[in-house]
This record gives sequence, structure tokens and C-alpha cells, in this order.
Amino acid sequence: QLQLVESGGGLVQAGGSLRLSCAASGRSFSSYAMGWFRQAPGKGRTFVAANNWSGDSTSYADSVKGRFTISRDNAKKTLYLQMNSLKPEDTAVYYCAAGPRLSGYSDEYAYWGQGTQVTVSS
Repeated sequence: QLQLVESGGGLVQAGGSLRLSCAASGRSFSSYAMGWFRQAPGKGRTFVAANNWSGDSTSYADSVKGRFTISRDNAKKTLYLQMNSLKPEDTAVYYCAAGPRLSGYSDEYAYWGQGTQVTVSS
């Protein structure tokens, strides 16, 4: 079992930055690929970014490429999402997830956090 807890969300003006964290507890964090997904009001959950177990392979949604950076610290069992140049359309609940392989598909992730709200004002 793996438990995931996100933090770092909040209210920020357009153009600002936030760093989300996802703290893991339980076994074998370093053996999982990790991903970030988001869900805006009235919409489905969409892929944001993911990395493999070591963090040296990453994938991003086109909408966040060049603005967001995913990283992980396996010693601290923590996943990060650095979000720069935020836009109002980035407003959503952000979830971290753990799965067996790097993927942009939410169905491939077995463990999920409870989410953290990010609101970007214009």
C-alpha cells in the first residue's frame, strides 16, 4: 500500500508560481512511476505530468510544457510539481498518483492522493 498526500495549493495571480508536493508513506515509493493529474470544475481528470521511478524520464501535457516541471526525491519519498507562468485555465484540483509505469492515462495509476486546490486569478 502507498498513501499519498498533496500540499502546496492555493490562490495565485496569473503569471505567478506555485510548487506542489506529494508526500508518500508506505512501501517502495522509489519503485513507482508518479504522475500529476488535474480536474477543473465540471470537467474530467486530465494528465499534467509524470516521471519514471528514478525521475530521469518525464512526460508533460502540451498545455504545460515549458511552464511546469515534475521532479521527485526518493530519499524523502516526495514528488514535486513546480508550476510557473500560471494561467487562469490552470485552475483545478491537482492530484498525484502512483503506478507501475510512466503513463498519461489515469487508469494505469493505482494509488491517488486526495487532491489540492490551485486557483489562478486573472
